[in-house]
Formats: sequence, structure tokens, C-alpha cells
Amino acid sequence: MSASDHIFEQVYDELRKLAAAKIAAEKPGLTLSATALVHEAYLRIGSDQAFENRGHFYAAAAEAMRRVLVEAARRRQALKRGGQAQRVELELSEIAAPVPDDELLALHEALDRLTTKDPLKSQLVKLRYFAGLSGEDAAELLGISASAADRQWVYARAWLKRAMRTE
Repeated sequence: MSASDHIFEQVYDELRKLAAAKIAAEKPGLTLSATALVHEAYLRIGSDQAFENRGHFYAAAAEAMRRVLVEAARRRQALKRGGQAQRVELELSEIAAPVPDDELLALHEALDRLTTKDPLKSQLVKLRYFAGLSGEDAAELLGISASAADRQWVYARAWLKRAMRTE
């Protein structure tokens, strides 16, 4: 068993709970099971990648979940696939987006810009928004105090909202 498989085994239930909580708040018909979201994210991470610790794994999982959600939003919006038309899937291949597709894509682009400006704030957003971690848990994984994480979170949210409005 590889090191990443061992870490995945340790955090699997917790990741699944986080994904389930995120998906439960979504509109009906736009969801994929929490298990499928976690598995897709894990496949994207790859079992051959070495992780330094739990925090490193969560960071990779949050980024993978973000990418899965963005790609699903892009697929749903693609004109050659029906654009804004409502789709009905026979299999569970559609993933819940926390916001409408166009807003998720705008968030993705703004988050990419924030990453170049301030990687720590960007990582905090990924852990809190896409992985569903609490402020305290994200702070612990990033190695900063909870109060510093709260300040960074407030700033990052305001920055992203403004960046999304100016697009």
C-alpha cells in the first residue's frame, strides 16, 4: 500500500462527510453522491503522489474537488451539449456545484488570479469552500492561527466578490 493510499484510507470518511455536507445543500437534480465526488477527486490526485502530511493531502483533495466541479460546470454550459438546457442523466455523472455554473466559472477564474496575488489566501479558500473544512481546521492545516485564518478568510471573500463583479 502506497503512502498516499494509507493517508486516503485515514481521511476517506472525513472527506466523504465533508463532500456529503456540501452536496446536501444543493439544488435537487444537480448532485452526485459524496462518495463519487471523493473518488473522482482521489483519481485526479493519483495514488503515486507522495504527501508530506494530512494537510498536504487535504490541499490536494480541495484542489481536485475544485477542478472536478469547474469541469462539470463547463460541460453543463457547453453549447454542443445543450448549453443551458436541463439535462437528465441515467447515471450519476453530474456533480453538484455550490453556485450556478456561470458563477462557479467566475469564481474559478478569480481564484486563479488570487493564487498569483496571495497563495495562502487562495489555499484557505480552497480548503474552506471546496473541501468544506472549518476555519479552525483549515488554519491548523495551513499552520496559522485561527484568528489569522479568519482575517485572511474575510479578506479573500471580499477580494473574490469584487473580482467576480469586475469580470
